[in-house]
Amino acid sequence: MSRTATVTRTTSETDITVTLDLDTTSYEHPQTGHGFLDHMLDALARHARIGLTVRAAGDLHIEPHHLIEDTGITLGQALRQALGDRKGIERYGSAFVPMDETLAHVVLDLSGRAHLAFEPETLNVWGDAGGMTHYHLREFLRGLCNHAGITLHVRLLAGREAHHVIEAIVKAVARALRDAVQVTSQTMPSTKGSL
Repeated sequence: MSRTATVTRTTSETDITVTLDLDTTSYEHPQTGHGFLDHMLDALARHARIGLTVRAAGDLHIEPHHLIEDTGITLGQALRQALGDRKGIERYGSAFVPMDETLAHVVLDLSGRAHLAFEPETLNVWGDAGGMTHYHLREFLRGLCNHAGITLHVRLLAGREAHHVIEAIVKAVARALRDAVQVTSQTMPSTKGSL
């Protein structure tokens, strides 16, 4: 069974196409028009060990919010399609990722139910990374969770500088996702019989 998907989302604010393959590590460097978002999508693909292509354009003359949020939404839609009925997947994943002074912890469940607990929004994170803040990351992750059906808990155990905080969190999400999408059985990972 092929665990792939291509999704296009076009609005008056953004035009995004995401191609996802959960069973390959072959990917193309993202092209969104926002350098730091490209860097984070590249990190996501590398650390999740998935095939990912993102081509996007957005109203960056306003600010990056729409582009970042809609990329999360589109990626979430592609992930939901690629997972199919989720039969046999490991389902859960967790990861700690350090980056210099920063330490991020992520736990996720590919439950089909959307929930985001994002602790960094209650903390004093300094600055931005190329115009991307931890609030933008929260909206990216909210779009991903809502449209893929992920329960995601993000904790920041150490760190204040936005670049390192965002990057450590994205890498932790990627590594947790890598474990969760693995097919390790022929059964549905739920007592309900479906996800």
